[in-house]
Amino acid sequence: MTRLAAAEVAALDPYKFMATIGKRVIHPGGRASTRALLARARITATSQVLDVGCGVATTAVEIGRRFGAPVTAVDIAPLMLERAQANVRAASMTGRVTVHPGDICALPFADDSFDVVIAEAVTMFADRPRAASELARVCAPGGQVLATEFCWRTPPPPEARQVFLGQVCPGMVFDTIDDWVQVYSTAGLTNVQTQTGPFEMMTPRGFLADEGPAHSLAIMTRVAARPANIRKLAWLMPRMAKAVPYLGYVLVACEKPRLLSRDSPKAGS
Repeated sequence: MTRLAAAEVAALDPYKFMATIGKRVIHPGGRASTRALLARARITATSQVLDVGCGVATTAVEIGRRFGAPVTAVDIAPLMLERAQANVRAASMTGRVTVHPGDICALPFADDSFDVVIAEAVTMFADRPRAASELARVCAPGGQVLATEFCWRTPPPPEARQVFLGQVCPGMVFDTIDDWVQVYSTAGLTNVQTQTGPFEMMTPRGFLADEGPAHSLAIMTRVAARPANIRKLAWLMPRMAKAVPYLGYVLVACEKPRLLSRDSPKAGS
């Protein structure tokens, strides 16, 4: 894979940095939120599944392996796409999971193309109303849109908010659970349900739970092998620590309304 220069490592956002050091689960709720998401997803072997902002394709591979469903995985970042393709090959899933470049705000698919549309920690990096509308557009009537996003579980002090949104993840936008419900409801999605949990991806317990002892050791070995990685982690972790007590994830599960048939009575008639 492409080796980044030290200056490029320093400039990476936390998600891309985690990908370069080999972390496989890179979203706020970790494997716990993915398990909750997949428990709500109505996926069968014949479902057409779209994973938007697939990262390194961990969830896409799991869906293909567990359900036998064809998965289209898209991401906007070349670094993520390179690692996603490598992970799909390593999992022997190239016949079931396909990886493509794609922007959540302008998805390269026709209307109503997918039965289940998944976005783990993506919408919050983009124009949220536009991104949610795109997820809804490509979802088939009667299909599901499921997303995990950051939220503030308790109101943060100004310093924690500024450090996280201004330094760690500049450009990210999120607030409360009700705020996310409004975003997805305004996109025309219905039966919006939520589930919340703590942000543990970067805590020692969460790291071990997501990656396992052996892979966690491999990641730490990779970090220690490059001074650029050590400097990046030393910059990142104290800033994350200021926000972690207030952060959580929200799982948003919703549906695209079915089309009314011509014979269906119209509302109010």
